[in-house]
Amino acid sequence: VENFEKWPLLNRVNSPADLKALPENELELLAAELRDYLVFRVGENGGHLASNLGVVELTLALHRIFDTPHDHVIFDVGHQSYVHKLLTGRKERFDTLRCAGGLSGFTKREESEYDAFGAGHSSTAISAALGIAEADALAGRDCWTLAVVGDGAMTGGLSLEALNNCRRSVRLVIILNENEMSISENTGRLAGHLSHIRTSRPYIATKKVTTFVLRHVPLVGPFLYRVVRRIKRRVKRILYHENLFEHMGIRYLGPVDGHDIGNLLAMMKHIKQSDGSVVLHVKTQKGKGYAPAEEAPNAYHSLPPRGKAPAGKTFSCAMGEALDILAAEDERICAITAAMRDGTGLAAFAEKYPKRFFDVGIAEGHALTFAAGLSAAKTRPVVALYSTFLQRGYDNILHDIALQHLPVTLCIDRAGLNTGDGPTHHGVFDVAMLSAVPEAVIYAPVTLAGVPRALCAALVQDTLCALRYPSGTPDPLLERTFYPDGEPSTLPAVRVWDSGEVPLVTVLTHGRIAAEAVRAAQALQKEGIAVRILLCEQIAPYATVAARVAPLLQGDLLFLEEEIRAGGFGMNLSDALSRAGALAGKRYEIMALENGFIAPKQGEALWQTAGLDAAQIQKTLSRLASAEKGEERC
Repeated sequence: VENFEKWPLLNRVNSPADLKALPENELELLAAELRDYLVFRVGENGGHLASNLGVVELTLALHRIFDTPHDHVIFDVGHQSYVHKLLTGRKERFDTLRCAGGLSGFTKREESEYDAFGAGHSSTAISAALGIAEADALAGRDCWTLAVVGDGAMTGGLSLEALNNCRRSVRLVIILNENEMSISENTGRLAGHLSHIRTSRPYIATKKVTTFVLRHVPLVGPFLYRVVRRIKRRVKRILYHENLFEHMGIRYLGPVDGHDIGNLLAMMKHIKQSDGSVVLHVKTQKGKGYAPAEEAPNAYHSLPPRGKAPAGKTFSCAMGEALDILAAEDERICAITAAMRDGTGLAAFAEKYPKRFFDVGIAEGHALTFAAGLSAAKTRPVVALYSTFLQRGYDNILHDIALQHLPVTLCIDRAGLNTGDGPTHHGVFDVAMLSAVPEAVIYAPVTLAGVPRALCAALVQDTLCALRYPSGTPDPLLERTFYPDGEPSTLPAVRVWDSGEVPLVTVLTHGRIAAEAVRAAQALQKEGIAVRILLCEQIAPYATVAARVAPLLQGDLLFLEEEIRAGGFGMNLSDALSRAGALAGKRYEIMALENGFIAPKQGEALWQTAGLDAAQIQKTLSRLASAEKGEERC
């Protein structure tokens, strides 16, 4: 259990009720303690630091004025919910943040009644909040629903679709947290003063009385009301400029200083006394209160656990470097990402080729259809996305790229199981998704040298191609095992490794889980059981891969992958081998994820919880080997 003696005010706050009981003049000190604790704990465990430092006062104001969990708070993405977790009964477990069996780094409904909606991907909060608010309205409940949305999330089309569907009469508060991108020109002292006037009690009371009087003037009342309202709107447009939200029929307040706790409290009180949906625009600073994060918020966006930073070049960096070289040789090559320039290794490309680099914001579907348009106009677009975010553009892949036979290259980062960020960020669905796409080619390099080979192979194809690779650095065991004499200059290839002279079982696999297969085979080698491992650097089209591996099969077979079983590598390749007649007389099993939403249990590694670690692979191989010897064939 975490010791909070160093943070005495935070030590006293275990619930929103405790927060409400504090004198208002102690809130700034509590905010300072929260920041100090976040810097300490996130530095130890890893996680999102800059974004959480930026919403401290805002989160305090929300829980002090509104009645959570009766009122619902929804954080878009959820990565900025750490203060929310500390204030809502999870403080004593906060040292387990992002650890096996511990607190999630995002909001999670199963974790607390205060987490009204789970997150992990961007631009979902307004849609979810509107759904909850409408449900409350249908049931006659007097709850408020508050969506805390970053300005980056407003670049996602889903946010705009939800805004288009908002009704002014529901109890919905959209808190637009602007910390980078300017959305409204309504800034400066005059705007702030006018905003204060608009939210004051005398103004609200006068507005109500004036409206009542004008509407009830005999004969001309309704006409006078319409004239006065038009004049008011014109004056407001002159002073406030055009505003997206009010154009969509939603009342707009702000912008306000998101670090002025007194002003935030006043705004929240006013909103709670209002009678319908409202947008509150707050301006905050990422990394507030911690100088290194203030100066370089991107560098402190997501930190690894202390001592766990990747040692050496990552797959993302290798892809970016390879693309730089190829782009110098081919002016048709363009790079596209969805607000992940640094994370996908494209920062250098963006600086070197600014006219050929496109960051479309948090809009994966648009990124893919935009790439289709570029391809239709004879460029060679490369779209770099995390696997978990590629899911958002599946329709765009099918209908806009594949159906039109357009050559687009997907660089799928963070493929496979990922620790820390949990189920929302596992890259375990992309193989099954793309396996169903006609003519799609999928490469799976496992070494840094394999990335440029796969990229070169993809960029000469006239179809949809994908490279998928994991986060971090390669496993040196794979390089030593499968490439002892160096790597070939071209792809595709099937790499073969035997642990003995007469293999009893063949493992067909791809990606970094091949290292677990090697460890299992090495353990069995000591028992006199030889295993052959076929590492597939290309995994689709499956008929092509089946033709390559068929002559290499020895004994019974194990298809091994760290993605979902349904529709994945094992199912498709075994089917292709069966159609080719290569499975006659052979037993086979598939080891894969039965559930893609897996989280590690306390005290277990992620692959152990998934049933895919070396020990469990060893058991399966041992059973297949015994069957091959005839011990179970009777």
